[in-house]
Amino acid sequence: MVYSIKTIRKLILTTGTVLALSLGSTQFTAAAEFPEKPVEMTVLFGGTAQTISQLLADLMSRNLPQSVVAVSRTGGGGAVGYSHVQGTAPDGYNIVWNSNSVSTAYHRGNMPFNYEAFTPIARISTEVPALAVRANSGWGSLADMVKGVKASDKKLKVGISGNGSFTHLTSAALFANLGIADKVVYVPYGKGKAPVELLADRVDVAVQWPGQFIPHQKSGDLSILCVTSMKRISVLPDTVTCDEAGASGLDITMWRGLAAPKGTPAAVIEKLESAAKAAIESGEFVEASNNIGFTIAYLPADQFGELIASDDAKISNLMSDLGLKK
Repeated sequence: MVYSIKTIRKLILTTGTVLALSLGSTQFTAAAEFPEKPVEMTVLFGGTAQTISQLLADLMSRNLPQSVVAVSRTGGGGAVGYSHVQGTAPDGYNIVWNSNSVSTAYHRGNMPFNYEAFTPIARISTEVPALAVRANSGWGSLADMVKGVKASDKKLKVGISGNGSFTHLTSAALFANLGIADKVVYVPYGKGKAPVELLADRVDVAVQWPGQFIPHQKSGDLSILCVTSMKRISVLPDTVTCDEAGASGLDITMWRGLAAPKGTPAAVIEKLESAAKAAIESGEFVEASNNIGFTIAYLPADQFGELIASDDAKISNLMSDLGLKK
């Protein structure tokens, strides 16, 4: 049988349309059935980050047909975990418990890609770093610490999560503000070991999340001198802000959320976003926020993406000013 050119063109167009519809239907079906196996949530840090992620994963599992499993992949100020997730298929089965560290790790030169390598799912919470010292340090306030450091011929050993980490950035900004940046040496400890390093006298000061310090402050072993937000936080209502204590204008807060590799289907993102939202609205998550000392601060995927982009620009500028950007 011989077809006219017009008929052949029509057949090609029709076949192409059917194929496209078929492929679209397949993708839609895959997204509709997601997840068909466990979802792996990469956790970048220890301490409270790990504690919160484990609870979030467990609660999300209740709102999905498959479980969400929190897996620790620490190192490089978050770069190890980000690199793992960025290298996986964009199908929703590998997500990351992310934070401002996606910007600090990139601008520090720890990884070759930035936040644009990921698709936002939802912001979950915010946390405010705190500065703690040993109770027997002789420093009852931030002013005491600054005075002591300036009078000493020794460097102040400051514990941080890792070079290029968010606690590194926070510490650098704080000590530059106080005029003692040249008197500081940073000691990376990693994996949420701030209280251990302080109590063992291996560092003089640590900047980390309040939840790690509060039990030791209650026992009388550590003193929390200030928090880095402009407003006092509910879990430490009697602890002054660093701004109040002499670091004028300092205002640094970390957000935490979830993200997936760039290109993850929108329908998959929506399912994960919905499961995360249900999880953080639960009584267990609210109770944990009060006990651990973080603030629930949900943002949907689109608004979260705008925040990440805006925050990245601010972090880039701050790290440049502090000489931390590579």
